[in-house]
Amino acid sequence: IYLYCIHYFRCNTQYNSPGTNCFHCEDEACRAALQSGNIFLYHKLAPLLRRTDSGIYQLPALQTKGIESILINCTEQNEAQFSFDVGTRTSRHVIHYFMEHTELCRGTFVDLRKAFFLLRGSEAPLVARGQALLRWHQTNGFCSSTGQPTQRNQSGSQRVCHSSGITYYPKMSPVVIVLVSDGKRCLLGRQSTFPRGMYSALAGFCDIGETMEEALRREIAEEVGLEVESIQYSGSQHWPFPQSSFMVACHATVNPNETHVSVDKVELEDARWFSLEEVQEALTIKAPPRNNKGEPTVFWVPPSYAIANRLIQEWANLQHLKSYAW
Repeated sequence: IYLYCIHYFRCNTQYNSPGTNCFHCEDEACRAALQSGNIFLYHKLAPLLRRTDSGIYQLPALQTKGIESILINCTEQNEAQFSFDVGTRTSRHVIHYFMEHTELCRGTFVDLRKAFFLLRGSEAPLVARGQALLRWHQTNGFCSSTGQPTQRNQSGSQRVCHSSGITYYPKMSPVVIVLVSDGKRCLLGRQSTFPRGMYSALAGFCDIGETMEEALRREIAEEVGLEVESIQYSGSQHWPFPQSSFMVACHATVNPNETHVSVDKVELEDARWFSLEEVQEALTIKAPPRNNKGEPTVFWVPPSYAIANRLIQEWANLQHLKSYAW
């Protein structure tokens, strides 16, 4: 996305003049875009959200006014979008300017996981991308080879150590996430850190040298003791946790006669099979239930933005079609 945006700016005559070299053109294009672009605010990586009169939460977009920030997107209307964290060390006048606007837009800073339940449409991936880039810059300020400070380019798409000449780019860790089915039920698990009652598709990081298929089979065998028979790719997603993951989502089937689950308690708190009826009811829950102590725990699944939700919805839809076929 970052290379696409920079290329977009380079090709647009509003931000570019012919004959400039690529690096100069990138910086000049973003510097020009900062004068008219929009900015999304964060405080210690928590995004600023605004609740409208109708009860819907949105990302308030403020004018950048030339303030140094990170490019995260270019809209179809040729508008640049940036992110900025007021919780980091920066000049007082910058913080004062943004905090004044925060009051005007009646916004509050919200934990990103909670924000995923509040935002709709394209705003969820946008706020996730902004946080991921901010986090990367905050944790990559020094060269791993020389220990010297690194310097970002204007857009924030890279950092360079001028002592070693090494260029660093934002990275994502590949993760396979899989919904396992025995044909009639789906297998969901939960970690101890999950909110009470929430179950999700199983997931794990890919090891060096592994293919996606190898990682999937290994993770299922390690976490729940099952042997995968078939794999079907579903889609992919950037996920900002724990520190920018590239989620590769798949469906997998196991032998319906070999469904005994052996949970690895180091990895998971619990894992069990769920019926179509249970899953359909969980999918109707659009916000985290209260799940008060002493009351029966309500089973629910990740928010609609998460690709785990998509896997679960796809499985439920397929089961529903199967029932009509019979």
